[in-house]
Parts: sequence; structure tokens; C-alpha cells
Amino acid sequence: MSDLQRAAEELTEARTSGKPCPPLRGRLLPEGDVAAAYKVQQHQVRQWLAAGQRRVGAKIGLTSRAVQENLGVYEPDFGVLTDVMAVPDGAEVPIERLLQPRVEAEIAFVLGADLPDERVTSVDVIRAVDHLLPAIEIVDSRVAGWDISIVDTVADNASSGLFVLGTAPRRLADVDLRLCGMVLEHAGEPVSVGAGAACLGNPLHAVAWLATTMARAGEPLRAGDVVLSGALGPMVAVAPGAAYEARISGLGSVRTCFSREAS
Repeated sequence: MSDLQRAAEELTEARTSGKPCPPLRGRLLPEGDVAAAYKVQQHQVRQWLAAGQRRVGAKIGLTSRAVQENLGVYEPDFGVLTDVMAVPDGAEVPIERLLQPRVEAEIAFVLGADLPDERVTSVDVIRAVDHLLPAIEIVDSRVAGWDISIVDTVADNASSGLFVLGTAPRRLADVDLRLCGMVLEHAGEPVSVGAGAACLGNPLHAVAWLATTMARAGEPLRAGDVVLSGALGPMVAVAPGAAYEARISGLGSVRTCFSREAS
């Protein structure tokens, strides 16, 4: 078994057992080898699809300049979304499904057309988008203590966990993506605030980057795909039994809650 396969197996075991694994960088994956990390991600995705999961879109991570600087990288990363990651708006998430969950508010783009070209512009994205939805991404890490580098998070499917979409679609033309404000609340109190500009200056830029990157990788975004475009504000650690609501100007709200610790 190669080091890449071992890395994938350790991440799979962490998901299954609920026990995080040590960081992969410098141990099974070379420091800074993002290409190797994506191979680990792809290996896991192939296993999920072979087991019957369905690919429904993609997520963009590392869209905050501050987070990029903290990890020493200068572009976002991405992960794959499957149907089993989707949680209905307002539904309770069993806390035991996750290892170290955190939540962040995002704008979800739902595509009405393919984006197959290897140089996608913001105008191409505008033409392809069918509608927008408010979203909460429940991020998670299979790496102990969230001790991650770019290599660790990419291998771990960009630290994907689950995602929750609102149910009232909005037209792209009706939303100011750069200036739309966001507040994420817990127990009626704001725990994260932000705006569209926090996501690479505009979430459209993030989606154009993703579409270009995935097309070049031979896995272009397709009509019907859901794209989580990146956090609009800081992510927040989840407390068992807590409920969260995200409100985004022009898009409405979306909610999720978590069960208390399993007995």
C-alpha cells in the first residue's frame, strides 16, 4: 500500500471510528504537495461513489485572505459534495455523525447550465446560475485538533462535513453578492458576521475559480450542481444541543441544530 493509500485509509478510519487521525503532512504526504493531497481526496471520492453515494456539487474552501495567509497558501481549495452530506433546513443533526464540527454561513449557487471551459469568467458564471440559496456549511476535520495545513485539508475533502440549504430560491440579479451582509446567530445572539466581499472579494470570483479548476482537472461543473462558494464570516465551533440560524441580505435564512451528546 502506498503512502497515498495509507493517508486515504486513515481518513476513512477516522470517519468510521469517530477518532481523529494525526496530521498527514510530513508523515504520509510531503509538506506542501497539494497535488498528492488531491489524489488522496479523489481516492476517497471514488470509494464513496462506488458505495452508492451521488455527486451533487462542490465546495470552495480557503476563500478568506486571512486564512490563506495563516496556512501559507495563495489560492482556494475545493472538495466534492455528495447526497449523503445534505441536511434539510431546520433538521437536527446527530452530533455523533461528526468529529470536530464547526459552522459557517455561505451563499450556495445552483447551476442551470454546464461550465465546461478551462477559462471561466464571472460572466460565464452569471449566465450559468439558475438560482441562489442561503447555506450553512458544517465543516469538520478528521485530523486531530484541527491541526491542519493545506495538504491535510485538501486530502480531507477540504474539511467537508455536511451542508444545509435554504428553501426559498433567489435570482442572481436580485442579490448584491459583494455587499450582502450575513449574521450567524446562536440562541438569538450573533456569533459570526460578514459580507460577500469576504469571499475572494465577491462569491462570483470564487465560483469562476472553481469552475476553471475543475474543468482543467477533467471534472467540470454541470447543470444541477450545488456550489458552496465560501464562508462570508468566521466559522464557529459547534456546541452539542445548539441551534444556529444564518441570515443573508437578499437571500433569507437557513437553520440547523445539533443533538446533545449521545449517551
